[in-house]
Order: sequence, then C-alpha cells, then structure tokens
Amino acid sequence: MTEIIPHWLQKQADLSPDRLALETPEGTTITFGELHKAVDLRARKLSSLGVKQGSRIAVLSHNSVEMVMLIHALSYIGATLILLNTRLTASEWSFQLQDSEADLLLTAARFENQAEDIGVPSRAIDMLHDQPEKEYTRCAELRLDDVFSIIYTSGTTGNPKGVEHTYGNHWWSAIGSALNLGLSQEDKWLSPLPMFHVGGLSTIFKSAIYGMPLYVTESFDEKTVQTAIIERGVTIVSVVTVMLQRLLQLQDEDGVTYPDTFRCMLLGGGPAPLHLLEESKARAIPVFQSYGMTETASQIVTLSPEDSIRKLGSAGKALVPAQLRIMTETGLAKPKEPGEIQVKGPMITKGYYRNPDATDGAFREGWLATGDIGYTDKDGYLYVLDRRKDLIISGGENIYPAEVEGVLTSHPAIKEAAVIGKADTKWGAVPIAFLVKSTEVGVEELQAYCQERLARYKIPKDWRFVAELPRNASNKLMRYKLQQLLDEGSA
Repeated sequence: MTEIIPHWLQKQADLSPDRLALETPEGTTITFGELHKAVDLRARKLSSLGVKQGSRIAVLSHNSVEMVMLIHALSYIGATLILLNTRLTASEWSFQLQDSEADLLLTAARFENQAEDIGVPSRAIDMLHDQPEKEYTRCAELRLDDVFSIIYTSGTTGNPKGVEHTYGNHWWSAIGSALNLGLSQEDKWLSPLPMFHVGGLSTIFKSAIYGMPLYVTESFDEKTVQTAIIERGVTIVSVVTVMLQRLLQLQDEDGVTYPDTFRCMLLGGGPAPLHLLEESKARAIPVFQSYGMTETASQIVTLSPEDSIRKLGSAGKALVPAQLRIMTETGLAKPKEPGEIQVKGPMITKGYYRNPDATDGAFREGWLATGDIGYTDKDGYLYVLDRRKDLIISGGENIYPAEVEGVLTSHPAIKEAAVIGKADTKWGAVPIAFLVKSTEVGVEELQAYCQERLARYKIPKDWRFVAELPRNASNKLMRYKLQQLLDEGSA
C-alpha cells in the first residue's frame, strides 16, 4: 500500500503559521503562513500557463527565495520538477530538456537570452508576477512513491542520466538527517550549495518538514556566511572543502570566533584533507563529514556529533534507515579492507529516467553500487578513499573525464585524449588534458572549442601534448601512469 502523508509545507503552515520559514542576508523574513500563501499564488499563475498535474517543468535559476517558492508551487500542482545546472552550456541544457521531455522551462532573467533557442518553450521567472491567475486543485497529500524531481548527473561514459527522486526519497533523507543531527527550536540552516544540486535542494524540504528557518543566499560568499553565523543565528551550514577553507581563512583575517550556538559545518562533496579537519578541530569548529550522491538524495552516511572528534576523517555510519556495505570482487570486505561502497535505503533513487540499462547496471540485489571506493573500520565507520576511480571533484562539482575526453576527441585535430585531476589548493582538484594530435592545433583553439560544449569548470586548466597515451595489452588507458608523471613532476 502506497504511503500518503499531508503536504509538508501546508502542514507547517497549519501547525506554525507564524514561525520563520525563510530569511535572507538583505533582511527579508517570511513565515510559514506567508510562504504558503505566496506558493499558492505562484501555483495559480503557473496554472494559467498550462502547468497541471503531470506536467514536466524545468527550472534554470540561481538560489533565491523565488526559486524556493517555485519548487513548492510545482509540488502544490503535482508537476515534476527538472533542475538544470546554471553552469552548463546551452547544448547541455538542450540535451537534458529533451531527454526529460520537459514541457516548459522557467528561467531566471540572467539566463533568458541563453534559453531562447534550446527547443523548449520558456518563461522568465520574474515575469510571472504579470501572469493572470487560474484556479487549480492543490495536492494536499503527497504519495511517497510519486516522482517529484529529476536531477542530471554525468555518467562515466555516455550522456548524462536523469536521477529520479520520489517524495519518499526526499522525506526519508530529511528524517535520516534529523535522527542523526537532532533538532532544536533554535536551528537555522544555511546552505550556499546550489539548489539545482541535491544537497541544496534537500535543505528546502528539510525546512518545510522540520519547521526550520532556511537562510537563503544566492551563492557562497564567506563574509556573508560568517556574518550569518555570528550575527544572524545560523546554527548549521552545508559546505564543501573549498568553502570551509575560505571560511577558516576569513576567520584568521578578521580574528573572530563562532558563538557556542553554532552547531556544525556539514561537510560533503568528497573526502576532506585531514589537515583541514584537524585545523577545524583546533578552532573548536564542529565539522561533520558526510557521504552521499545525487542518487541518494543527498547525504546517506554522516558522522554523528558524538563521534566527530574520536573518528576524525570518517564519513560516519549510514543514516537511519539506510544500510551500508563494502564489497570486494570476492564478497563482503573485512574491516579496513578497501572495496566498493554499496548502500540501500528508502532515500535512494528508483532509477534513471528513460534509462533502464543504466538503472539495472547501478543496482546489485537491491543495493546501489556507487562505484566509489572506501573501507569501514572495526566499529563500522566509513572512510571514503576515492569518489569513483576517475572522478575529479573541483570546488564541489563533479567532473567525469570521459565526458571531457569525448568533446576533445570530437575536434578534428585530436586523435586521442585523456583527462585526469591535478591537486589544486583552491578548488581541491582541476582537470588537465593529455592529448595526441593528428594535425597541428593550438591551446586557444581547443579552449574556444570546449567553451561552446562544456561548462567552464569542466574545461582543462592545463594542456599536455604527448606522442602517445599509456595503454595496457588490452588497449585500455592506464590513467595511473599519467598521474605518476604528474606526481613525479615530469609531465
């Protein structure tokens, strides 16, 4: 029997209409009662555009209060939300819109011109206030098995895949996090992570489910975050490594400390350098490492507060009601034996939209095979060694070498290409390219070629022309040989 619950935002508006729901650095404050009314208004305006239950609506926007309202409004109508990464190119957006069968694209003003010719009807978000209203049937209940959102994640090969998230995935992700971190009447969560990523999106639902204020910033700015912690009562901040580094640096520059009311930095986006965790510990800044991915609707493993010191460097244990195991080629791994991280739980996607082969390939007897490598210690705490064998994580963004290589080898002058990550003090890692040319070509031409086809953060930051790429007897690329050349300083 499908589980059905009251709509989480309407429930909070009924329970706590005067409780703070949203706040911005500029001083805007919105209660849950006010948020419900604003969301209902936007749902009526969307209805007049033809949006109805079952519609597939893409949103292309930076973080904003308006984006929060639109996401809730689509759930009021019963439409499916498709989130687009603002850092992609028009051709990348076009693929995702076509693949997801989007009916309409809602875009922030700054992306309006770029969205004109990508094959799907579009509407500027800031023009919705001029739209007439039309009555609709509000979804007062949520069926937890129903798909609400789709977020695309690049595969290690081929085209990006649309990860489907049900209401139940989002619900159980929020419940698991609350059971781990606990809840306080004083909590206020700031997530500078993009709302088009699952980490940023999840805080929107946590706010409504918990009845907790969400502090909305357009993007990450260390001064804004520091002010929010010290002066505006923010108790939890979601960060990736580069953000935490910048916050610690700003602390040094300003000579400030965080108040005792600050509960934690929730750190995701890949394994963190141990020295950074130790520095945070020395400053009495609680940093809780977590592990998750788009497919798990945000974090699925998190270090609990009581273990944050004694298990420094660990991502923790699987959240309630998730499960975790490490598998080797011969079976279940022993403590401290590296293997593939596999997870199971109700927060995990049911699959990839219109891609049954990818869905089948991702699961092993009901367990999601992440492709990531890690181990558990004798107490069952997870230590992540590598976020997929070849994955490059740059400033919290995932870069898959195969995607970049595909673009490079599509250039007529490039015979072969290999992309690996190089350590970078600011971004954690940046992509560099090793290229075998078929005809002469310059770096400037290749950069321009990539700029038309790839998001800026995916474009190689360094270019190495070589006579041949290292391959084994089966003609498979040996990336570790390239990494060795980098580490030895001979490439």
